[in-house]
Amino acid sequence: MSEGRAAGAAAGGAAATAAAGEAAAIGGPTVGAVATTGTAAAAGAAATSAFWGPDAAQRIIVALDCPPDEARLFAHQLAGRAHWLKVGMTLYYEAGPAIVREFKEQGFKVFVDLKLHDIPHQVRGAAASVVRAGADLLTVHAAGGLAMMQAAAEGARFACEDGEGTRPLVVAITVLTSMDAASLAQTGVARPLDEQALALALLARQAGLDGVVSSPQEAQALRTLLGPAAAIVTPGVRPAGSALDDQSRTATPAEALRAGASHLVIGRPITAATDPAAAFEAIAASLHAGH
Repeated sequence: MSEGRAAGAAAGGAAATAAAGEAAAIGGPTVGAVATTGTAAAAGAAATSAFWGPDAAQRIIVALDCPPDEARLFAHQLAGRAHWLKVGMTLYYEAGPAIVREFKEQGFKVFVDLKLHDIPHQVRGAAASVVRAGADLLTVHAAGGLAMMQAAAEGARFACEDGEGTRPLVVAITVLTSMDAASLAQTGVARPLDEQALALALLARQAGLDGVVSSPQEAQALRTLLGPAAAIVTPGVRPAGSALDDQSRTATPAEALRAGASHLVIGRPITAATDPAAAFEAIAASLHAGH
């Protein structure tokens, strides 16, 4: 078993069991919601079945964390291959909502990853604005609290009721994949990292969100906790042999998907490659091969 899969299995056991106490603390369900240590791995494996199959490559979200002209070039190179593109802060703050509409017109699904984190009034309006731009998936920080996440869901829903199409998935950031236990502790969080991720996931579910963003190493425990329908979006995905860059908690694409991820965010291993289209195809092939 690789290091990434071993870490995921550990989280799926001890951390999932510990989450029962977290559920009680925030008023979430505890009966039947969290598997025990002995059943966590089996429950996680069963829950991933809906996301593992011939269309696994459609779960890859290519992160375009670059200036607009570069992003447009990558979109052109990946057209007909990739289904999803990620527009994060670097691209969105320079190009604005127009870049989302542009990619949508080219046939892509777009993940707008702005990690909204402010007072509920601001986040409600920001979520509505992102939906109007055409986002299929958007993020908020779970650390912003229950009321803020509820406001994000309301903003997304209200924008759709105003005739802006289908409501996108709204998911909550748990613990950034660049963080480890030491950096989390520096922010004043005393509980272990995996328990923090599970506690925030429960809060996101209570807020009515569609799922979470986590590292692949927490994916199995989160799948067990949240069930088969939840979106579990995992950055920190690196093909075997790739540089980790600034990511601390990683796994290969196949490991992340098997652990319970519904979507894999992969950026630099594709965009920094000499041939981004070929790099994408190689990752897609590894998913089909299961390694």
